[in-house]
Parts: sequence; C-alpha cells; structure tokens
Amino acid sequence: MKNKTLVTGGAGFIGSHVADELLAAGHEVVVLDDLSGGFRENVNPACRFIKGSVTDEKLVKSVFSEHKIEYVYHLAAYAAEGLSHFIRKFNYENNLIGSVNLINASVNHGVKCFVFTSSIAVYGENQLPMTEDMVPQPEDPYGVAKLAVEQDLKAAKRMFGLNYVIFRPHNVYGERQNIGDRYRNVAGIFMNQIMQGKPLSIFGDGLQTRAFTYIKDVAPLIAASAFKPEVYNQVFNIGSDKASTVNEMAAAVCRAMEVPDHKVNHLPARKEVVHAFSSHEKLKKAFGYSPKYPLAEGVTAMANWARATGSKASADFENIEILKNLPPSWAIKS
Repeated sequence: MKNKTLVTGGAGFIGSHVADELLAAGHEVVVLDDLSGGFRENVNPACRFIKGSVTDEKLVKSVFSEHKIEYVYHLAAYAAEGLSHFIRKFNYENNLIGSVNLINASVNHGVKCFVFTSSIAVYGENQLPMTEDMVPQPEDPYGVAKLAVEQDLKAAKRMFGLNYVIFRPHNVYGERQNIGDRYRNVAGIFMNQIMQGKPLSIFGDGLQTRAFTYIKDVAPLIAASAFKPEVYNQVFNIGSDKASTVNEMAAAVCRAMEVPDHKVNHLPARKEVVHAFSSHEKLKKAFGYSPKYPLAEGVTAMANWARATGSKASADFENIEILKNLPPSWAIKS
C-alpha cells in the first residue's frame, strides 16, 4: 500500500536520503524545499517536488489539502548552531514558526504520524553521554528552537492526538551535504577547503569531541519510524557510538582526500559546547539496530562523492542580526 508522505527539506542532505528510503519502501513522496540550503538535483525524480518554504503558511495548507498527506517527515531547518546566536529572528522564524505551520496543518488534516528531526543541541552542556531522560538545557537559539518544537509536538499529542517520533541526530555527514556552507558541516567544509587549495579552518585547539555520524546510519531508521506504531510518541538519540575530536575528523578527511600533510589553520576558539555525544541504547532496543559505518569508511565515501561533484563557492550569510562577538572569520566580506 502506498502511503502519501511529505518530506520537508527533501532537497537537502538528510531529507533527500530519507525521501529515497521512503521511495524504496514503496511510498509516495512529496518534497517541500525552498532550496536555500539544498539543491534541486538532490531530489529523486520519482518525488513530487514543490519549491517553497515551511514559513509560507498558505503554501503549507495547500500542500496538505492538494496531496492528502498522511505522514510528515520534517527535516527543513537552518541547522547552524554557532551562527544561530547571531541570527536569532531568522532562526526562530525558520526553525520554530515554520514547524508550527506544519504541526497545525497535520492536526487539521488528520496526519497519522509526524516525524521530527531535532538535535542533541537541546541538551546543552550536560553530563556525558547524553540520554533521553536528561532535562534539556540548550545553550544556543538553535537548540532552544528545536526543544520548543519537541514540546509543541507533545502538547499537540495531548490535545489533538497527533502521533510523533522525535529524533535527536548529531553531526551527520555524507554525500549530498552542502559543502559550500562555511557555517556548518565540518567534514564538508574541510573537503571544500582542500579542493580550493585552502588550509583547513579549525576553531580553537580542535580537541572538541563529536560523534560524527555517516548518513546511511541515520536515514533508514528515520524513514522507517512513521510505520512503527510501537515507537510513536517517543524521543530517540541517533548517531555514532564513537566520539572523535575535530582534529581526528580533519586527519580522516585529509587521508580520504589523499592530502595527508594538508595545512591546518587554528582560529580563535568559539563559545560552544566542547564535548557532545549521546547514548543510543534506547534506539537500539526499539529498532534493533547499531551503527555500521566507522569514520574512515563514511568519510572515504563522502570524499569520493565530493571530488566527483567538485568544490562549491562558500557564500556569506547576508542577514547577520548581531555583530557583537561574531567570530572574525564569519564576518561578511565587503
């Protein structure tokens, strides 16, 4: 039986992979994406593509009415944690208000399940590893917005019976990532810098730890979740079990790009959570799955794709709202 699914952000990185998984499982897929961070070529031709933003309430309503959406996968977001301090209004309009538009439409059209990709940014600087039963204490506006959407979904379940599944992924990398975005996606930034003959930019000493996660360890579970009622109305961390330093990621990228002695430029440290990785025991019990792709294998696959695709120009974010304490390397070039 074909189910009618909506994937927001389906021209982006994780969203396009989730859309592919849904198509492979035999579902109909509608993709809504404004192409601000994604690319039209990422969208599988078998999808029905609609260019537009989740912040456009009128468009969102029409998508649900016209396509009789049954399941929603909400992956559209501007996921730049560090930059979110300086684009607060933009962050909340896109990552919170846009989500509310989708939740309203889902309630009004009787959606069976709403799958939301949140982030481990909701945890903040908590004890490690981060577990789903911890009290979230986000430290940046991006994490605040993600947590607000989680809370709104829980309220919509209590009031209207809207089922949801929330995933908190972290530091996902892989093919189709926007390597031209200089504010996020460190593996892609490194690969793009290498192809442009520039030194790798590392904030601080590079000893920050993250559990870098290959896309193929994430997309299949997200896609399957809406059709597993036993996981409804729960929150799951999802990602790699092994934390690595940014320096280790840089070294892995250099090996995969066959430039082991590439120059590294250490920039002033940013104010950010230093160590962030989570437990996945709950996910493993619910889905019977453990991560399969070690860092070297995932980075090599991404590097092969990046070299075949070529470098991309790194655009400035034009609407910085606060300049105070903005890292100098992020300042808009005149």
